[in-house]
Amino acid sequence: MALTPTSDPSSADKLAIRRAAEQDVLLREVDEAVRQDEAGEFVRRYGKAIIALLILALAAFGGWLWWRDHREAQKQRVSEEYVQALDQIDAGNAVKANAALDPLAQKGTPAAMAGARLLEAGLMVAKGDTARATTALFKIADDNDVPQELRNLAAIKAVTAGFDTMKPETVIARMKPLAKPGNPWFGSAGELLAAAYLKQGKKDLAGPLFASIAKDEDTPPSLRSRARQMAGQLGYDAVTDVDQVLAEQRRAGASGPAPAQ
Repeated sequence: MALTPTSDPSSADKLAIRRAAEQDVLLREVDEAVRQDEAGEFVRRYGKAIIALLILALAAFGGWLWWRDHREAQKQRVSEEYVQALDQIDAGNAVKANAALDPLAQKGTPAAMAGARLLEAGLMVAKGDTARATTALFKIADDNDVPQELRNLAAIKAVTAGFDTMKPETVIARMKPLAKPGNPWFGSAGELLAAAYLKQGKKDLAGPLFASIAKDEDTPPSLRSRARQMAGQLGYDAVTDVDQVLAEQRRAGASGPAPAQ
C-alpha cells in the first residue's frame, strides 16, 4: 500500500524565517540609504554655514587667548611701572616719580588709574600744594568709575589735606556718611567730623563722637588715644577699661609720640 507524501513543517518555517530575514536586511539597506540621502542633503544645505560657524568659533577662541595673554602682560607691565614710581618716591625724587606716575594715571583700569592719582596727590601734599592735592583727591572721590573703597580713601585724604581751609559744613557733608560705627573708616572720618563740629562750636556733638571713637576696638590705638583725650577735655568719659587704657599708653610711649592731627 502506497503512503501519501506529507509536507515538512520545519522546512516551511525555515523558509519563512529566511524570507523575513531577507526583508529585514532589505529594509535596513533602504533605511541606511535614506539616512545617507538625508545626511547628504543636510550637508549640501547647511554645510557652508556649519563650516563658517566653526571658523568663527575658532577665531573667537583664539582672540580670547590673545586678549587673556595681552591683559596679563599689561598687568605685569603696570605693576612694574608702579614699583618704579614707588622706588622714586622712596628715594625722594618727586620729579621722576611724577614722570612715572603720569602715564599710569592716564590709562589702565579705574582702580590702577585712581591709585596713581592718589600717589600724585600725596606728592602734591608733600610739596605743600594742598589746594591742588585737595582738588585732585575730591575728583577721585567723585568718580563713579573708581572702586568705592578708593573713593572713600580719597575723600578722607582730601578733607585731611584741606581741612584748615574748608568750611565745616563741607567737611560734615563729606565725612558724616563714613563716620558710622562698624564702617571701616569710622575712626578717621569720625575724627574729622568731630573736629568740624568743634569748628561750629557744637561740643555736644563732638564730645560723644570722640568718646565713641575712643571705645571702638577696631580703631587704631593712636587714634583712640587722641579721641579719648579730646572726649575728656570736652567732659565726656571715654574710658571703659582702665588697664587697657594704661597698656595702650605704654605702647604709645614705647613707639614714640602720636602724630598730630
